[in-house]
Amino acid sequence: MAEDMELKRIKERMLRNLMAPRDPGPLRDGVVVELDGASFDAVGKASKPVLVDFWADWCAPCKMMKPIMDALASAYSGRAYFAKVNVDANQGLALTYGVRSIPNFVVFKGGKAVDRLIGAVGKTILEAVLNKHIV
Repeated sequence: MAEDMELKRIKERMLRNLMAPRDPGPLRDGVVVELDGASFDAVGKASKPVLVDFWADWCAPCKMMKPIMDALASAYSGRAYFAKVNVDANQGLALTYGVRSIPNFVVFKGGKAVDRLIGAVGKTILEAVLNKHIV
């Protein structure tokens, strides 16, 4: 009898853990957050797809894409996270993910890079790629 109660408690605890939302760390719904080498691991822990914009301050096309990223973050709030990584300040991350041109947009799902777009591609194209990875 005591064994049955213990098993029941274990099952309830496991169910609560499965149902509890994951802490997204620095990622937030509805906004584009800046990530660096110390905070980038949040991408691997995210329960939703993450669109990461690899960019630099001196890059004019990157600056053109900022309002589009902000609009997408707002429109996809609750369905995807949005982040940006400054390649000048985070050269290790850029190297790890093969970023050779910017802006470089990488979609991560389950911690893995699953799609990539290079250049100032526009809102419609970013939406189409992102929609492929939203369940």
